[in-house]
Amino acid sequence: MGAEACGNVRYDECVGELTLLGSLREWWKQNAARLGPGAALRGLCGDLWGFLRDSTPEQRRRRYGDVEYDWDHRVDTTSATVGWRERLLGVFHSPYQATEPVLFQEMLAALRIDFAEFVFVDLGSGKGRTLLMASDYPFQKIMGVELLPELNQIAQENLRKYSSPNQKCHTLESICGDACEFEFPAEPIVLYLFNPVSESGLARVIGNLERSLTANPRKALVLYHNPEHEVILARSPQLRRACGTHQYAIYEGQSERA
Repeated sequence: MGAEACGNVRYDECVGELTLLGSLREWWKQNAARLGPGAALRGLCGDLWGFLRDSTPEQRRRRYGDVEYDWDHRVDTTSATVGWRERLLGVFHSPYQATEPVLFQEMLAALRIDFAEFVFVDLGSGKGRTLLMASDYPFQKIMGVELLPELNQIAQENLRKYSSPNQKCHTLESICGDACEFEFPAEPIVLYLFNPVSESGLARVIGNLERSLTANPRKALVLYHNPEHEVILARSPQLRRACGTHQYAIYEGQSERA
C-alpha cells in the first residue's frame, strides 16, 4: 500500500507540488468538512502522535519485520526504509505498508480465475512489492499507480532488478499518478486495493470503474485488502461481494452487457 491523493496529479509527471503544507491543507479541508473542526483536530493530533511514536528507533526496528521478502529477492520493499518525509505525507494520504506474501497468495487463490485473461492493477502500489508478487502469476500485464515519486522510483528500480524462477508475467510497469484519475485498461482486470485512499477517494475510484465497465463491458474483480471502507463497494450496483475474510473482501464487477 502506498500513498494516493485523489487530486489533480497527472501520470508520469514529477509530483513536486505534493508538499507537506499543501497535503495538510487538503487533509484539513476534507476532514473538517466531513467530521467537523473539533473531531478533525483530534484525529490529526492522534495521527501525528502515531507518526512520532513510530519514528523511535525501537519502532523502526520492528518495521524491519517485513524484510524477509527483500532478502530473498534482493529488492527494497520494506516500510522500514521509507524516509521521514514520505512517512509524514502518508499521514495525510495513505501510509506505506507492504503486503505480506503468504496473505497475498491466499487472496490470489481465492479469486479462482484464469489469470492469463486479466490485467492486474494495484492502486497505491508503493515500492512495488505487490507488483512483484503478482508477476508469479500469468497475468496479461501488471500495472501499479503510486502518488509519491520517491516510492515510485524505488518501485521502478525493483521491477528492473527482480528475478525469480517463479515469474510468469514479465510485462510490469509502475507509474506516478493519482489513483482517482486513473483510466482503467480495456482488458478484464483484477483491481488490488490495500486501503489506499480515503472513503471519498474510494467512492471516486469505484465510480471510475463503474463508468469504465459501462463503456467497455468486461469482467472485473476488486480485491480489497484491509477493507476499511467496504460500504462503498457494497453500495455499488455493478459490484457483488463474492467472498472474503476479516482481512480482505473480493467483489465481482460486470456490466449487464458483458
